[in-house]
Amino acid sequence: MSDIRFDDRVAIVTGAGGGLGRCHALELARRGAKVVVNDLGPKMDGSGGSSDAANAVVKEIEALGGEAIANGSSVADEAGVQKMIDDTMAKWGRIDILIANAGILRDKSFSKMSIADIKLVIDVHLIGSFLPVKAAWDIMKEQNFGRIVVTTSSTGLYGNFGQANYGAAKLGLVGMMNTLKIEGAKNNIKVNAVCPIAATQMTEGLMPPEVLAQLKPEYVSPGVMNLVKDDAPTGMVLSAGAGAFSMAEIVETKGVFVGRDDDLTAEAVAAKWDQITDKSDQTHFNMGGEHGQNIFARVAEALKS
Repeated sequence: MSDIRFDDRVAIVTGAGGGLGRCHALELARRGAKVVVNDLGPKMDGSGGSSDAANAVVKEIEALGGEAIANGSSVADEAGVQKMIDDTMAKWGRIDILIANAGILRDKSFSKMSIADIKLVIDVHLIGSFLPVKAAWDIMKEQNFGRIVVTTSSTGLYGNFGQANYGAAKLGLVGMMNTLKIEGAKNNIKVNAVCPIAATQMTEGLMPPEVLAQLKPEYVSPGVMNLVKDDAPTGMVLSAGAGAFSMAEIVETKGVFVGRDDDLTAEAVAAKWDQITDKSDQTHFNMGGEHGQNIFARVAEALKS
C-alpha cells in the first residue's frame, strides 16, 4: 500500500491551536501539506481568545521542516473567515483541504440552558463550519478538487445529557455533509465527517484520567487523513477513538403501507407498528430522493396485492 501524501496540497484546519485540530495540522504537515493553522484560542466557554496557540503550532510545523501560517480569526465571524481564505490564497494560491474542527461547550441541562448558550454553541460549531466551507467552496470548484471534513459528535448522533445545543449543531453538520457530497461530486469535492472520542480541553473532567489516557487526540488523525486523501470516500461518518474506527450511518426500516382516506387512522398506524419499526430490514440512503422511493415502493407493493 502506497504512503498517503499531501505534497503540493494546501490545508486549512480550524481550531488547530490544540487538541484534535493541532494533531490534524501536524499530521498533514508531516505528509507534505502546507497548513493554515486557525485558532482564536478561546476558553471552552467561548470567552477570551488570541492566536498565540496557532503561532505555537506553526512553530512546531516549521521545526518539522514544513510550511504553515497562523490565523486568529473566529470561525463564526464572516469577515474573519474571509480574511483566512484571502490570506491562504495570497500565500499559496489554492485551497485543497478544509478540516472544520473548531468548537466550544456550554453544557447545561435544557431547563437551565440560556438562549445565549444555544446561539453561541450553534454559531461556533454549525455556522463556524458553514462559513469557511462556503468561503472555500467556489475555489475548490474552480480547481475541480476539494476535500472537506466536518466534525460531528456522538452527542449529535445519539444524544448526551446536558448538551442539547451541542448535539443540535453536531447533527446539523451531518445534514450539511449529506447535501454537499451531492453538490460537490461533479467537481471532485468530497465531504466527510469525523466523530471523534478524544482527550482534549473539551473533554477534561468528563471522563476518568485512566480513560482519558487511552484517548489521545493523535489517535484520531490517521482516520482523518483517509477522509482527505485523493481517493477519499464521500458522505461518510467515521467514528474514531483510542485507535479504533467504525462507520456510523442513519438507517431506515423498510416500513409498510398502512392505508389511505378512511382506512388511514391513528389506530391503523398503531396496528402496523411492529412492521413499521421492524429493524430486520434496514437501509442507508445516499440522498433524500431514495427515502421517497422507499415510501412509494411500499405503496406500490400494497397496490399489487
